[in-house]
Amino acid sequence: MILAIPLLAVLAALWCAIPRAGRAAPAVTVLAAIAVLSLSIRLLWTLSGGGTLTVIRGWVELNSLAALLLTLIALVYATAALFSWGYLASDATSESRIRLYHANFNLFAFSMLSIPMLNEIGLVWIFVELTSLLSILLVSFAISADALEAAWKYMVLTLLGATIAVLGVLVLYWALHATGSTEFTWDGLHAAAARMPHALLGFAFVLLLVGYGAKIGLVPLHTWLPDAHSQAPSPVCAMLSGIETSVILYVVLRLRNVFAGDPSLHVGAWFVVLGLISVGAAALLLTQTQDYKRLFAFSTVEHMGIILTAAGLLTPAGDVAAVWQLLAHSATKSLCFYAAGVTLIATGTRDIAAIRGLLGTSRFAAAALLFGALAIGGAPPFAVFLSELAILRAGLLAHAYVLVALLAFFIVVAFFGLLWHVTNMVAGPPESEPRRRRIPLTCAWALLLAALPVVILGVWLPQGLAQALESAARVLGAA
Repeated sequence: MILAIPLLAVLAALWCAIPRAGRAAPAVTVLAAIAVLSLSIRLLWTLSGGGTLTVIRGWVELNSLAALLLTLIALVYATAALFSWGYLASDATSESRIRLYHANFNLFAFSMLSIPMLNEIGLVWIFVELTSLLSILLVSFAISADALEAAWKYMVLTLLGATIAVLGVLVLYWALHATGSTEFTWDGLHAAAARMPHALLGFAFVLLLVGYGAKIGLVPLHTWLPDAHSQAPSPVCAMLSGIETSVILYVVLRLRNVFAGDPSLHVGAWFVVLGLISVGAAALLLTQTQDYKRLFAFSTVEHMGIILTAAGLLTPAGDVAAVWQLLAHSATKSLCFYAAGVTLIATGTRDIAAIRGLLGTSRFAAAALLFGALAIGGAPPFAVFLSELAILRAGLLAHAYVLVALLAFFIVVAFFGLLWHVTNMVAGPPESEPRRRRIPLTCAWALLLAALPVVILGVWLPQGLAQALESAARVLGAA
């Protein structure tokens, strides 16, 4: 069952690569994604109480944290596949291009689905780089000058990060080998961390934090992210912002305690400083952006910083809050890019200043955009509000009062920046001749389905999911 999860995405990609499979490609992708989501939920339920499932010892193993991430990937994969169906049709995309898109889309999903399942650190790096290579093809799908420029910048910066990260992986293996161990797995690293040479461990920490930080979009390594996430098709943006950044952050979080075992490295302090810088810079940048897709992209930089800050507390309450924010971000950010997608269909522009009176042009797009902004900004009663509240509470429990004050201030600035732009678009004076286009049914359904967990998790956390979050947090604290 576990191996079937990534295999289904590969089989869907192979089907979509068959000539004349263009018409069936969207349906095949949606069916594969639904099957992957069903299997992932079943796996999360199995592991919600803790424990580990071993498929190939030392290579393919899953715990509750990995199962939670796998379920989040599958959720975004399913809704993005459904949204893609109508989104591409609305743009009169040719069958050959539809086939190419869905083949790449499924392979991108396969690369992300594999990462939580892998236990060997070298393989994890390979699949992290595979996510970048496959997503570059999707970022440049529009073949416009802006899209190609964004894809080029994305490729250069993320491949530079890959080079730095692989050096970090090699140095970390060197440090492990110096202890007499060759078990280059999560558990093997954790068991040998206290015996690793200080200099090698510190060097590996810097390299991995910089290398993977470039892929996560941490400031000042974030410059590719708003360009790539604004130029890619909206369902691809949902995958990139909603889950790819979270998947790579997961790798950093799993490595945290390997380095935290050496107090002189001050791992928690570095996480908090980089996290707060990212949150603060993103909050200021999103107040000045003129593209609503870039608006949500800067929000991703903000949320990655928030999660890193929570993990930097190095407390059980901080770990629970970090995992909770990871869940809330993935569910909500994908919704935001679907809202941006239907707004683009309705208006034909990404320019914030060019959109006024969206409520009169498309009530559905206006409601979706406002809903998404409120949800990702952290307004009650949505999922992000509770997760951010849990992070602030964890900071207070750790007596990190300055951290809490700064984080709360930046979150408030980001919230009002988002709402300022979106309310001007939705409720401003109407255009003289508004463009009216019908929202495809599959796009509307994908958006509504994506909204369900955002609303439900803001008012009610099912007991099984709460147990899974606590179990995932325990894995993070011990990993």
